[in-house]
Amino acid sequence: MNFVYGFLYIFAAWKWGDWKNWRKYYPTILFFIIGDLLYHFLFYDYFPLWKFNPIPFDEKLGITGTHISLFIMFIKYPCTILLYLGNFPIERLKQFIYIGVWILIYTANELLTHSFGGIYHYNGWNEWWSVLFNCAMFSLLALHHYRPLITWILSFVFILFLWKVFGVPSSVFR
Repeated sequence: MNFVYGFLYIFAAWKWGDWKNWRKYYPTILFFIIGDLLYHFLFYDYFPLWKFNPIPFDEKLGITGTHISLFIMFIKYPCTILLYLGNFPIERLKQFIYIGVWILIYTANELLTHSFGGIYHYNGWNEWWSVLFNCAMFSLLALHHYRPLITWILSFVFILFLWKVFGVPSSVFR
């Protein structure tokens, strides 16, 4: 399953991504990856909200949830940014629609993965929280490209919000 996703994202980025300006998007790619690495570092075993799991085909290949997470970070995220920011519209109404389309893509991706048992939700997380998270994520990714400092601050506020709502214990800081 992850190979199919990877192929689709790589193909789409190759076909429609803005490769010639990849350096322009590099800080946002790192921002995206750092956010996910931070989540995995803090919540790995103790209090995950979601966790990737290998489907039976993946297990036969020796693929673990960690492999899947790294694959997503280093294949899916850079391809997403090259596509997302490389084709970001200028007109405000089109920006809202464009962000909405990406929210739908990521939500559909997660729902399909969930239906195959490739991702599990824990501690009160569900698909609706994923939709909210995707709304925040794609808005912040667009903002990060233009205003990185403000985006880091807003991201921290959003993390605190989620921390409070889900009652994440301070013991995650082992």
